[in-house]
Amino acid sequence: MTRPEDAAARRRRATYLRGHGAERLALLALLLKGYRPLARRFAAGGGEIDLVVRRGNVVAFVEVKARPTLDQAAIAIDARKRRAFSRAARAWIGRHPWSAGLTLRADAVFVAPRRWPRHLVSAFELEMP
Repeated sequence: MTRPEDAAARRRRATYLRGHGAERLALLALLLKGYRPLARRFAAGGGEIDLVVRRGNVVAFVEVKARPTLDQAAIAIDARKRRAFSRAARAWIGRHPWSAGLTLRADAVFVAPRRWPRHLVSAFELEMP
């Protein structure tokens, strides 16, 4: 018989691996669009940014959401997530002052099974003081 904590640990691990796979697929889609990766899974300020990419004079902070459908992924970024994401973006900018003169935006990539990822440019506003 399986203990409940074993089942929960397996679910957490499967979710973690699914998230990494979604991030790899999102990065591939962005690479094909001409973006260059600057960071993956950047965490600071109580938030995390899945991908930081650059194309030309744009630095995009990217939230990757994997859900059963693209529509479910699109509605998964709530206000609390946007605030934490913005704090992490501010911390990244503080550590990379060269980026301050560039266009900074918050993008999202939505991933669903058997579908090509959907990249949403300027998915939400970064909260900058």
